[in-house]
Amino acid sequence: MSTYPSLDPDAQRVLEMIRLANRPPYETLTPAEARAVQVASMPILQPDKVEVAETRDVMADGVPCRLYRPHGSSPGDVLPCLVFLHGGGWMIGSVEVYDSVCRRLANDADIAVVSVEYRMAPEHLYPAAVEDSAIATRWVAREAASLGVNPARLAVGGDSAGGNLSAVLALMARDGTVPKLAFQLLIYPATDMTMRLPAYQRITADFPLTAATARWFRDTYVPDPARWTEWHASPLRAASLAGVAPAFVLTAGYDPLVDEGIAYAQRLEHEGVRVTLVHMADQMHGFLTMGRIVRAADTALLHCAAALRAGLR
Repeated sequence: MSTYPSLDPDAQRVLEMIRLANRPPYETLTPAEARAVQVASMPILQPDKVEVAETRDVMADGVPCRLYRPHGSSPGDVLPCLVFLHGGGWMIGSVEVYDSVCRRLANDADIAVVSVEYRMAPEHLYPAAVEDSAIATRWVAREAASLGVNPARLAVGGDSAGGNLSAVLALMARDGTVPKLAFQLLIYPATDMTMRLPAYQRITADFPLTAATARWFRDTYVPDPARWTEWHASPLRAASLAGVAPAFVLTAGYDPLVDEGIAYAQRLEHEGVRVTLVHMADQMHGFLTMGRIVRAADTALLHCAAALRAGLR
């Protein structure tokens, strides 16, 4: 395996663990096998779960979700809320895989979190994940009173594919097809399915997400290349980003998605949207769910929580 001197030593340790385990690249597996590999890695990579005041599985007009209320909150408290969309290339990942992350965000930002179990490819192709994410967001706003959340302090957020879905929802909110949003949290988001930016030429081996893996996810989720430039698939391709909710964008240096994440933040700024960009040059895609090994995951979660606190106050 190649060495990467500017990569965080903790991340290098994860790469070495993957190599020693002889874990195959996701794109060489079936979707079911890829999901099983991810689930098997959870106890190895993810930290112990923190306690929250409440977790409750709910149905959002047919879309399964999990509600989290932060430690120290009371049932009568009306809280800001994050609708969380998990990562995994629109193919893997789940509410359960991201349970630890959602608990941390709820506690550290002192907010409610509704994590969405949207339909995934290949069983359900684009735009099923967008549709489910929109259904869940509308439901949260409509059921705000019963959930104990403030619909005027509503955010969307997620990582990777979830960052893609969150950016799309923010555009839909601007256009009035989902409720108005106060904030968007985009963690190493996928924003351009044409995959033409230079990072795809740099990140081609060794990492959990390579250019080949990203293309496999994309081709499975959106098999028709004619649809890759639709903004519901590629929000970077939207004619205008003006008027969307303020954003926090986090990118990682060793990530085929890094260029499009930075480009999205730059477009937001240039089109008059308040945006904070945090670039963690020594990190790799997916590190947020590797907190047992990669200590910087804690730093990143604290950044995200601080941004949510400020954006939803």
